[in-house]
Amino acid sequence: MLLRRSLPRTFGVATTLALACALASGADSGTVVAAAKGRPRHAAPKPVKKAAPEMTVLAADDEQVKAAELVFYGRYECEFKQTIDINRDDKHAAYVDLTHGKLHWLMKPVLSSTGAIRLEDVLGQTLMVQISSKSMLLNVKSAQRIVDDCVSARQRELMEAAKAAKAAALVANAAAEAASAASAASAVAVGSAAASAAAASPAAADETTAAAGLAASAPR
Repeated sequence: MLLRRSLPRTFGVATTLALACALASGADSGTVVAAAKGRPRHAAPKPVKKAAPEMTVLAADDEQVKAAELVFYGRYECEFKQTIDINRDDKHAAYVDLTHGKLHWLMKPVLSSTGAIRLEDVLGQTLMVQISSKSMLLNVKSAQRIVDDCVSARQRELMEAAKAAKAAALVANAAAEAASAASAASAVAVGSAAASAAAASPAAADETTAAAGLAASAPR
């Protein structure tokens, strides 16, 4: 009973047995307990960090090589003054290095059925979609955008070319509408002249109609 009352409940089995032996040998209980309290406890083991997923890089096939040629390389200017850099990977042919801030990804170019270029992270974490007007970087796991409205120098050129083509098409359409309106007005004038001539003389009406037809068919 004296042993149980003298030992704190916080001691482990091994410590309790050691203290019991010391007390049995005649040592003072207060001294033994105080010495046990002063013994350093073992430090808790540090948590083991999970190893990063291994990166498997397969050799590029012909389709990937073609897709890599369609990638717009260089710096992209994105929303909120952010940037993305896309360069060819030196170690893996037809793969792309994508850098956003301090983050880096190795991406596999894939040509989609819609004509867009997909840059797929080999670890399956991110995805970048490239179209003619802009690119967007996504987090695949959270299905959220990392950065949007990214435009490279090549995409900027394509957008300027598209604007110029649209303006030229508008001018061509306006010219075609004007020509059509002029032709319609000419036809109305011919009809009016023929009607006036018919009222004056049937023979004159035939001559007027024939002359108007020749004038309408003459090259301009």
